[in-house]
Amino acid sequence: MTVQHGSEKSIGEMTVLVTGASRGIGAQIALRFASVGMNVVIHYLKSHEAANEVARQCMEMGAKVHTISADLRSSAEIERMKERLEAYGLRPDILVNNAGISHYGLLSDVKESEWDEVMDVNLKSVFLLSQAFMPYMISQRFGRIINVSSIWGISGGSCEVVYSAAKGGVNAFTKALAKEVAPSGVTVNAVAPGAVKTDMMERFDAEELKQLEEDIPVGRLATPEEISSLVYFLALPESSYITGQIISPNGGWVT
Repeated sequence: MTVQHGSEKSIGEMTVLVTGASRGIGAQIALRFASVGMNVVIHYLKSHEAANEVARQCMEMGAKVHTISADLRSSAEIERMKERLEAYGLRPDILVNNAGISHYGLLSDVKESEWDEVMDVNLKSVFLLSQAFMPYMISQRFGRIINVSSIWGISGGSCEVVYSAAKGGVNAFTKALAKEVAPSGVTVNAVAPGAVKTDMMERFDAEELKQLEEDIPVGRLATPEEISSLVYFLALPESSYITGQIISPNGGWVT
C-alpha cells in the first residue's frame, strides 16, 4: 500500500519559519532544520546579534537562511514580515510557533498589563501567524503548523497561572485548528515540553534545580536538542497522520 504524504517536495526543499529562534529551543529547532539543507527563516524581536549567530551556524550546515525581525503581537508587523518573505520568494511550508515569554508569581500580584503581555506573545501570536501563513499551505495541500507549548498548559503550574492559561489556550487552539485544516493536507500539533535546560531556568538556584531533577523520573532536565528532534519529526511529510496532538516530552514528570 502506498502512503500519500501530500507534498511533492522533499523536506530539504521546504521553507521553515521558526519564531523566537535567536536562542534556546527556537535556535536549536532552526539548527535541526538547517541540518537537512532547508530554507530556514529565523525570526527574532530584538536579539539581532544572537539571531545572526544562529544564522551563521545554520549556513555552515549548508542551509539557505534569512533572519527577520517582527513584533508578533502586531498583525501589521506580521503582514510586513510575510510581504518581505514573499519578496525573497519564500512561503513557509512549515511554521513553528516557538516565540514565548514566561511569567512567575502569585495570581493576586498579576497586573492586567502583565496578563495582556503574556497572552499576546504566547497565544495571540499563534493565531496571527497561523492566519497569515496557512492559506499558502492550504493552497498547495500540504503544510505543518507546530506550536511550542508547555507542560503547564496541560497540568497547570502553581505561581504560573497566567503562563499556564496562555499555553492551555495554545493547546486548545492546536486541537481545533487541526480539525479545520485536516482536509487540506495541513497538520497542526503542539509540543509541550517539561523542564528544559535553557535560560528560562535561570530563576532556579542549584538546590531548586537538584530538587526538580529528583522529581522527574528520568532524573534530569531535557536538552533543547531533544525538543527540536520531536518538532522535526512532526514536520516530516511522512508524519501526515499525526494531527491535533499535544505531545509532551517531559521525562515522565506528567503522564
